Amino acid sequence: MPIKIPDRLPAVDVLHRENIFVMPQGRAVSQDIRPLHILLVNLMPKKIQTEIQFSRLLGNTSLQIELDLVAPKSHTPTNTPPEHLQAFYKSFDEVRERNYDGCIITGAPVEHLPFEQVDYWEELCGIMDWTKKHVHSTFHICWGAQAGLYHHYGIPKRDLPEKLFGVFPHQVEYRRSILFRGFDDVFYVPHSRHTTVSRQDIEARGELQILSSSPKAGVYVVYGRKHKQFFVTGHSEYDADTLDQEYRRDLAAGKRILKPENYYPGDDDSLPPQVTWRAHANLLFCNWLNYFVYQTTPYDLSMIPAGVSTETY
Repeated sequence: MPIKIPDRLPAVDVLHRENIFVMPQGRAVSQDIRPLHILLVNLMPKKIQTEIQFSRLLGNTSLQIELDLVAPKSHTPTNTPPEHLQAFYKSFDEVRERNYDGCIITGAPVEHLPFEQVDYWEELCGIMDWTKKHVHSTFHICWGAQAGLYHHYGIPKRDLPEKLFGVFPHQVEYRRSILFRGFDDVFYVPHSRHTTVSRQDIEARGELQILSSSPKAGVYVVYGRKHKQFFVTGHSEYDADTLDQEYRRDLAAGKRILKPENYYPGDDDSLPPQVTWRAHANLLFCNWLNYFVYQTTPYDLSMIPAGVSTETY
C-alpha cells in the first residue's frame, strides 16, 4: 500500500525520484474503494487447476477481487468437464462491453504451431486488441506472452534447441522497477517451453522494456509502456507438483524428456519436488495488483482510456 503524506512535504519529490509510491493527502481523502475486477482468459487445457493457481495468487492480498473467467468459444477443451465451463465461464461476447481493472492471459500448450494455425488465434487477437481499450493493465503468461509480443509488436517466437524445463535463477535488470519491489538479488521461476523470444527483437522496439531475465531461461518479464502490458515468459503460478506431473506424463507416454532442472532435491526424482519460487510468485502478483491496478485504475471503470501510458514500472 502507498504511504500518505502531506501534499507539499519535501519528501514527496525525493520519494518520487526513488520510485517509491506516494499518495498525496488530497487524493487519499477523496479516494473511493471498490472491488477490483479481474478477467482471467484461461487457455490452459486443465482449466480447473489453472483457476486454482491464479486465484491463490490473486487472493493473497488485502484487496477485494472479483474474478471473471473466459475461454475461447472457437476451441473445445478436452480436459475440463463441459458442465464446469457452462457453469463458470463466459464467452468473450458476454464481456466485450465491460471494462476491467486487470486481465491475465494464460499460457497454452500450442507452441509447436505457428500462431496463425492455432484454432482460436483470430478470437484471441480480438481479445488482445480489446484489452488495450477496456483493461487498465494486462498480464500475459508464457505462450500468452509470446502471443502478445507477436500480435502487438511483431516479435516472433523462436525454437529452442531443447526444451527449457525446470526452475531457474533470475535477476532484476531494471532495478527501479516497482513490479519487482522487494525481490531478492536472485529469485527462482519455473519454465516449461520449447520456444523463446529474442532479446535483440525486443530491444529493437523502443516502447518495450526488459525488466528481468535469467542466464539460462533468457528474457523473463517485458513491459509495454503504452498499454501497461506485462509479458511474463515463466510460470510463477505453478504448484509444487506441476512440473512433476508433466515429467511423469511424458515418461509414461514414452517421450524423450529430461528431468526438470533445479527441481528435485539432489536431482533425485524419487524425492518430492522442492519449492523455491512461491514467495516471489506471491510478491510478483501483489506488486502488480497494488501498483499497476489498484493504485492507478479509475474508480469509474467506464473512464478507462485507450492508450494509457506511464513511465513508472
